Amino acid sequence: MQYFRFRCEKTSVDARASVFQMSEGASECHLMLAAHSQQSVRDQIEAIEVAYAGMLNQLGISIESTVWRRFFTSDLVNQRPVLEESAVCRPDGPSPCAISFVEQAPMPDRKVVMWAYHVSGAEQCKSLAADGALTLERNGVRHVLVTGLTDAEHESSYEQTQVVFRGLDTMLANRGMTLADHVLRTWIYVQNVDANYAGLVRARREHFEASGLTKDTHFIASTGIEGRYDDPRVKVLMDVYCVEGIRAEQIEHIEARDHLNPTHEYGVTFERATAIQYGDRRHVIVSGTASIDNQGRILHEGDVRAQLDRTLENIQMLLASARASFADVTHFIVYLRDHGDHAVAREEMRQRFGEVPLLVVMGPVCRPGWLIEVECIAVTAETHPEYADF
Repeated sequence: MQYFRFRCEKTSVDARASVFQMSEGASECHLMLAAHSQQSVRDQIEAIEVAYAGMLNQLGISIESTVWRRFFTSDLVNQRPVLEESAVCRPDGPSPCAISFVEQAPMPDRKVVMWAYHVSGAEQCKSLAADGALTLERNGVRHVLVTGLTDAEHESSYEQTQVVFRGLDTMLANRGMTLADHVLRTWIYVQNVDANYAGLVRARREHFEASGLTKDTHFIASTGIEGRYDDPRVKVLMDVYCVEGIRAEQIEHIEARDHLNPTHEYGVTFERATAIQYGDRRHVIVSGTASIDNQGRILHEGDVRAQLDRTLENIQMLLASARASFADVTHFIVYLRDHGDHAVAREEMRQRFGEVPLLVVMGPVCRPGWLIEVECIAVTAETHPEYADF
């Protein structure tokens, strides 16, 4: 993995990128861009747009290779209309892509941060469907990204989660796909997680059981965290990553039993991590991970630094179980319950991981005792001629 930091003379944007590149095949790039905290949201997104174009130019990456852009905002209700004036915030902008918005205030004191994912090299086809899903087709494999799944008609998080998953089932069925066979990753944002997470957990567990997802089969890698949408009625917001065209044996659900217990033991239903094996590489998706032991207990309550240490130890063990390491990580997203902990979290992450793209946001974790949670993705080079390349 190569890491880059960019400085744009025209803007004060903090812009970092990771690039996984091989002599042949696809290259993958993750970019994190954050503008100066003293600017208005309009100025921040305009600065990000300029810096983004400059980064792509310096990296030799075409805007046509865009797959995904997520915008983390501090006040989505007021900011979204301004953001959508920018081409980079629209799915039908310079190149079709999946666009995601979530209110999780970026730290320190940013109004908006953009995370972008690009795939380039080798022949591929992208299409944006009328239902908003983005499909990337490569080497006989379909990668589908669904963003902004919500329900504003029902009151409870339980009912909203039911509607959201039923809506996902319909979108998948229209593509000849299913929840159990093709969904590899979800991000579920919950308004007021302390009050509404229990409803999400119950509805998801029931829907998974009806779909054949149990402790005896498998679950789905996920982050379930506090986040808001621009419609205040929405208590549950979901983004989804699906893959169709790979064999079942190419997917491995990752455990690190000496450090973390299976999630079903404390009533929730997600995989700690999922690895996808391609002919030329291995993707490792690490779910939101916190300071937990192999009995499901919170460790180091009240101490964010110690919790971060244990969280990273847990992630290291998950990566090792998937034949990866921190040197293979494309980016980190860090979620905090207390804004006052951002300096400690950022300092510790920068000391350990240098120029790896990093985002720290306000996102209270699903148990009040957890002060911090971290998610990441890793990519490693491997050779498996029995499978199609990524």
